[in-house]
Amino acid sequence: MPTPTARPKSRKPLVFGTVVVLAAGLLGFVSYRATAPDTPSTTPAVGTAAEEDAGVHPELAKLARRDAADKLARGRTDAPVVLIEYADFKCGYCGKFARDTEPELVEKYVEDGTLRIEWRNFPIFGKESEAAARASWAAGQQGRFWEFHRAAYADGAKEKGFGEDRLRALAREAGVEDLDRFTRDTASTAATDAVARDQEQAYGIGATSTPSFLINGRPVAGAQPLSVFTRAIEAAAADAAPVGNAGEDAEGAR
Repeated sequence: MPTPTARPKSRKPLVFGTVVVLAAGLLGFVSYRATAPDTPSTTPAVGTAAEEDAGVHPELAKLARRDAADKLARGRTDAPVVLIEYADFKCGYCGKFARDTEPELVEKYVEDGTLRIEWRNFPIFGKESEAAARASWAAGQQGRFWEFHRAAYADGAKEKGFGEDRLRALAREAGVEDLDRFTRDTASTAATDAVARDQEQAYGIGATSTPSFLINGRPVAGAQPLSVFTRAIEAAAADAAPVGNAGEDAEGAR
């Protein structure tokens, strides 16, 4: 499993409290072959004894923001299921999930109001990872996060690197209208702080590899087969009580 870069020093103490303790299931999941989704015979799936032991943690489910103004989310704020993804743009298996699995989840569950997807930037592979994370946030400020996400995860994209010129090219490909603003936003303190908050949340629940997921508080690690996510989402939807929120779509949920 790839070794991430050192954890950045937090500007303030984590406030998760008992969440860290109850996240033992996620800690266990990210420690097993999280970067080997193509070996299902050795990878626990939702519904197996290992997954059931990890269980659903209500405290982890509360990490869902359900904020209609969240530009790095898609789907209704009152969706019965929220999938939180902690990912890195330099992570090959994150790209696999983005290309092979996520579009089907969007078509099947986001579009009918069952699922909301909330992205958390979790750059763990160095400076280019961090730059790409800030750039994705900057694209989001102009309503183009998911378009940037698609361009950055296109087959072969990460091999081209995420230098300044390349990030600007990805923003252009994503349809970001004001590229000068994009460049300023990417370099801003606001972008750095937003990425740091996501990182702190990921480290706070014990995530150490990408991609890592929470589905209504149930941890799933790695770019697992579509069937794993389907079972987890349908089980969570069956168990979910009405949220009773405003039901607004997040910006960019197309």
